[in-house]
Amino acid sequence: MEKLIDFLKNSLTAFHAVENAESLLKAEAFEKLSETEDWKLEEGGKYYLVRGGALIAFRVGSLDNFSYKIAASHTDSPALKLKENPLQKSALYATLNMETYGGGIWYSFFDRPLKLAGRVIKQAENKLLEERVTSPFTLTIPSVAIHQNRTANDGFSVNAQVDLAPLLSLASGVENMDALLKNIAGEGVISYDLFLVNADMPYSFGLNDEFLASPRIDNLSSVYASLEGLLNAQEHSGICMAACLDNEEVGSLTAQGADGDFLENVLRRIAYALRFDDNEYYKALANSFLLSVDNAHAVHPNHPEKADPTNKTVLGGGIVIKNHANKAYITDALSSALVKTIFEKAEVKCQTFFNRSDVRSGSTLGAAALRHTGMMGADIGLPQLAMHSAMESCAKSDYAEMKKGITAFYETTFTREEDGISLQ
Repeated sequence: MEKLIDFLKNSLTAFHAVENAESLLKAEAFEKLSETEDWKLEEGGKYYLVRGGALIAFRVGSLDNFSYKIAASHTDSPALKLKENPLQKSALYATLNMETYGGGIWYSFFDRPLKLAGRVIKQAENKLLEERVTSPFTLTIPSVAIHQNRTANDGFSVNAQVDLAPLLSLASGVENMDALLKNIAGEGVISYDLFLVNADMPYSFGLNDEFLASPRIDNLSSVYASLEGLLNAQEHSGICMAACLDNEEVGSLTAQGADGDFLENVLRRIAYALRFDDNEYYKALANSFLLSVDNAHAVHPNHPEKADPTNKTVLGGGIVIKNHANKAYITDALSSALVKTIFEKAEVKCQTFFNRSDVRSGSTLGAAALRHTGMMGADIGLPQLAMHSAMESCAKSDYAEMKKGITAFYETTFTREEDGISLQ
């Protein structure tokens, strides 16, 4: 649990999450691949590659049953993104012009310690270099006092342009944008992807210390569980993969998102490097499985009426298998049965999630990923509270179940047959 907490604390943006995942994989002797170079892969090999804020890591097992077992998650979370020319100075103060990234609960970002973090691009001679950065200073977005907004507790509508500008300094405290960037990243910044993110520290709570509150539980808990499962899996067949993709919170329609070509290209290049032809590749896809690992809503302690009346997902109840008739989630009867069977054999607790029928469902990256591969799949996740808040909550025991469940998934060999699926 301490490793997860460190990952949540230090992975302020998708770029930081990838950097921290790289450190974990390098310590376990994973070899970094490049999309611009040829790949030499072998049985027993451990590899990873990076594209922007996305990372795909995989292990090559026995190739007697060539197939892919993928746990796909996303590295991004709702935040505020810094525009270009963002400095706003009045006679009194300097603030920053931001735009929203994803669907955050924006009132939860008020009156908190916030950091600017992400990546900057610098020029060194004839090279453009990427650098991860975090501001050495802290910002905040101050609320309007109750004395000046007497209806605040009756409901507060956030205007993204007006209300979400963080207080940077007194008017005399910053000269210009170049000086601000120099303070964050040193000399030579040409461009940037900088986000305003919650810098609160994770903490445990509850009578028995059973809960965890942290920024970015959705979905870095899934990222870290998939990586830990990949490292922990013992003997396994085929290709076991943790696909940590970016931009799910804004629709996945990017080169590093689930609806881009990153995952599909990696699958094809693995087959090519292992000398499997197109026919073998398509046979492998038909025999493969993708777990879309993204969190689910637990029954709220103060608002149980928000949950489905007969499928109540609870903190501490184990991994959630997510279902939706209109395919916001990719689970069907067969894929659900496969996941339940794997978890039962490994003694992993699980439960079922459905949205209320009168509420519009959220979506995950599963459908986007399967659009490019056509393999079987299911949506699973940790039950959590306050999804998309600056501070989210989950049960510690559920993370242990998720790690155990993904490990069991990687260690299971299954074969698609005409009348069903056989498991070993």
